[in-house]
Amino acid sequence: MRWLRYVLCCVLAVAWTVAASPSHSQPIKSDQQILIELERGWNEAFYRKDVTFIEDLLTDEFMATYDDGSRGDKARELALTAEFNQQVESAIQDDFTVRVYRDTAVVWFTLRLVGIRQGQRAEVTFRYTDLWVLRDGRWQSESSHRTKVNPN
Repeated sequence: MRWLRYVLCCVLAVAWTVAASPSHSQPIKSDQQILIELERGWNEAFYRKDVTFIEDLLTDEFMATYDDGSRGDKARELALTAEFNQQVESAIQDDFTVRVYRDTAVVWFTLRLVGIRQGQRAEVTFRYTDLWVLRDGRWQSESSHRTKVNPN
């Protein structure tokens, strides 16, 4: 009887170890990885005109500063998304830098666009600085600032 109890304990110990093994669980993403994914998702949603995705991503107090110096709130950002009508051939986001400060984060990145604008092929580069806040367990954008990079 002792032998059977010993074998049962060993089997249970092995089963528990295998079930708790990290190779069987989803990898945990860092805040930096999550924020980069959100930035990429926001960019893709903009070109798809996915207003619902972007609406959930922005705080109600969201404020943007655009490359022409104008500013806009959440309503303007959503209107720009719905009205977008440019032909984008390529949109590459890179040069990400992410700094997380507890429930606040700043994300800097570069966006390189290639497409057709007013019938002409156009290439433009923007640098972004986005402020994110962690609310109710999810990251939302509080502010976005875009600067156009002049070609050399």
